[in-house]
Amino acid sequence: MHEILSRLRAGQRVLDLGCMSGSFRAEDCAASVVRADLDSQPGCAGGAFVRCDARFLPFDAGTFDAVILNHSLEHFEKPEVVLAEIGRVICAPGYLWVAVPDASTITDRIYRWLGRGGGHVNQFTDHDGLVRMIEAQTRLPHAGTRVLFSSMSFLNRCNNHGKPRRLYLLGGGAEWLLRLSIGVMRKLDARFGTRTSVYGWGCCFGANLHFDSRSWWNVCIRCGSGHSAECLLSVGRLRRGLLGLRLFRCPDCGTENYFTEDS
Repeated sequence: MHEILSRLRAGQRVLDLGCMSGSFRAEDCAASVVRADLDSQPGCAGGAFVRCDARFLPFDAGTFDAVILNHSLEHFEKPEVVLAEIGRVICAPGYLWVAVPDASTITDRIYRWLGRGGGHVNQFTDHDGLVRMIEAQTRLPHAGTRVLFSSMSFLNRCNNHGKPRRLYLLGGGAEWLLRLSIGVMRKLDARFGTRTSVYGWGCCFGANLHFDSRSWWNVCIRCGSGHSAECLLSVGRLRRGLLGLRLFRCPDCGTENYFTEDS
């Protein structure tokens, strides 16, 4: 997503679609930000807000230089119709970010079980099929995909003020247990090539767009923000914990997590 936001300039427009209160901070890009969601949301991330149905966007053709679909396409009924609308409102050349969960992963299955579906009306399991559908409906070329890793932050009791009863079957959302579990899952994936901590895909679309497809393994267990190992090492966010294991402090919220080298 940030590869796209960094390319936008003053005078351009970006649509954050199905974003609730915002997928990114308005100050993260120079372009004018428009948030759109079916439900009214407080604009805590900045930018103008429009309440609308994603299948019937109230914008003229070619209004936006970029569209961000950050973990929202799985919630939209008739995704082909939504994507065709996105293709209509993006000007040429334009950019599109689509992040979705892989419904076959442990993380997404737990999320849907805990949230009784979690509002996911689409369950994507085929990356190539997803890319073909997006290209066909938007007419934007696929620039690259990054595998997204999970921290299961939705289990963290700091993020579950209502504490659904099912959460107690998964340790009650205790942060120390979540930190340990995610750390172990990361080590298993790095050692054996498993996908226990994989969440989904982040796909970039647009012509002449350089996209770094390397995955960021270090995702915060509280705020869910991802950071590259290179970035964490460069800003000195690491320390040694018990048994010599390395931990990093999240640059966004300050929560400690076990560190894993990107691979």
